[in-house]
Amino acid sequence: MSFLADVHTRAGASVRRIVFPEAHDERTRAAVVDLHRRRLVEPILVLDPTMAESHAAIRALGLEVRDPASDELTARAAARLHERRAGRLTKDAALGLLHTPLFFADALVADGQADGCVAGATHTTGDVLRAALWLVGPKDGVRTVSSSFYMIVPPFRGSGESEVLTFTDCAVVRYPSATELADIAIAAAADRVRIVGDEPLVAFLSFSTRGSADGPSVDSVRAAVAEVRSRAPHLAVDGELQGDAALASLVAARKAPGSPVAGRANVLVFPSLDAGNIAYKLVQRLAGASAIGPIIQGLRQPCSDLSRGAVVDDIINVAAITALQVAGPAMATNVSRQERTS
Repeated sequence: MSFLADVHTRAGASVRRIVFPEAHDERTRAAVVDLHRRRLVEPILVLDPTMAESHAAIRALGLEVRDPASDELTARAAARLHERRAGRLTKDAALGLLHTPLFFADALVADGQADGCVAGATHTTGDVLRAALWLVGPKDGVRTVSSSFYMIVPPFRGSGESEVLTFTDCAVVRYPSATELADIAIAAAADRVRIVGDEPLVAFLSFSTRGSADGPSVDSVRAAVAEVRSRAPHLAVDGELQGDAALASLVAARKAPGSPVAGRANVLVFPSLDAGNIAYKLVQRLAGASAIGPIIQGLRQPCSDLSRGAVVDDIINVAAITALQVAGPAMATNVSRQERTS
């Protein structure tokens, strides 16, 4: 079974409630119809009060629809947001934000009425992250919210089968400190267990392998590796490693003998957003890899970001992965038909 087929099967086993704030977008509507038909997730669609012309098409899908303009949650969530950001956001500004589909969708997640959110087809990553951080917030103990791409790459290690590599962080943290790099690696490893289901083998990448060069970025990577080993001693981790030492066994034997991950790494931690973003786009275009993400990691409940160039299949795949990120049992649905179509 392929990686994506396995993701879909496992997502369908729990059928999480996932909210989509971009229901005015044709790609999103096509994706949620397929997600509902295949019982991969239970979609919730949010109306945009400023785009009344899209409401009929959204309601015609026959799925659960929520309207921020009339929903009882809007005022309650706005009051909570104002309280959390007192001094930085007026009551009127908070209420205005809760009338937007993106903030209202994340309020549903924060309130426990949805398991997760998928957005980004028509919003920037900054918009998606801002709403998620202000309303849902990070998990307890998490200081750094970051992201990963799940790269489905052609065979390159002699197995004859495609592989799934985690590239992190490629979308959120621009110039991470050593502690932030450690946070990113630990979060990516934890999500890989949920999403891919195998053992994370974590390689911190650099232009240096085990002391072959020096510099501030190398020092930061070394400090991050030491911190991960202290905070998460169960993880298989090594660094600093060059890309070839992390991925190719023959090179690893020469450059990093005895490494627990060199030549076998499946989680690649990049030293900066520059490196990670450039790498995933090069691998996607030159190697014909499929890039699934960015998948946001470290939030209390998952709120995923899409590329604004996403196609229908991208939305379906990210929604299924979002469902796998959810912790705990599937929530019960006690919403009446009248409420579902309000």
